[in-house]
Amino acid sequence: MDVILLERVHNLGQIGDVVKVRPGYARNFLLPMRKALRATEANKAKFESQRAQIEAMNLEKRSEAEKVKDKVDGIKVVLIRQAGETGQLFGSVNARDLAEAVTVAGFTIDRRQVILDRPIKTLGLHPIRVALHPEVIVAVTANVAKSTEEAEAQEKAGGYVGRAEEAPADIDALLAEAEAAVTVEEPAAEGAEPEAKKAKEPKAKEPKTKADAKAKEPKADKSEKPEGKRKAEKGEGKGKKKG
Repeated sequence: MDVILLERVHNLGQIGDVVKVRPGYARNFLLPMRKALRATEANKAKFESQRAQIEAMNLEKRSEAEKVKDKVDGIKVVLIRQAGETGQLFGSVNARDLAEAVTVAGFTIDRRQVILDRPIKTLGLHPIRVALHPEVIVAVTANVAKSTEEAEAQEKAGGYVGRAEEAPADIDALLAEAEAAVTVEEPAAEGAEPEAKKAKEPKAKEPKTKADAKAKEPKADKSEKPEGKRKAEKGEGKGKKKG
């Protein structure tokens, strides 16, 4: 569909331009918002007869927008939304939400003045554009967070603040700690028993009295005779044989 623009339209053209647009876009936005007229011969003639007045009205609106431009440009609005651990929103923030947030901040705008390529679906700081007038565009930052405290943290950090990740451990510190925890054992002398084994063996009880000490002494084997007595007996045996 061909239309005549009655004001500057982003990505379309300036006042008086005849442009081709989608029928739905024309019927749902341009025509009802009085931003354009159908490009018929009658409307073309009507526009040319009123061109000076239309341009004057446009200049007046632009001047009004310029007055508040510095106050609106750079403002930050906070939008509290639910989201997952990765920062993905359970839903999205659209142009209507942003227009309401800017209005709450003290500057009344319509959702159609919010220039948003796609809905916001993540937590963090998102720069958006607001058209106070088709020729006066300002920047607004949308701080989308799960809470007011998180919004303040994002403001300080300059972006989305997720769960704090553990700092990587210093390898030198880990090695030093491991060396301190390990006790270095000296090699045992040859033939000596390990200290651990000695500690496990029960110690022999010392006798408390002399009687106990005597009882502890090994008893002589009665079956074995003293060396001298055995020799004497042998000698006696030999003497008896000779007689």
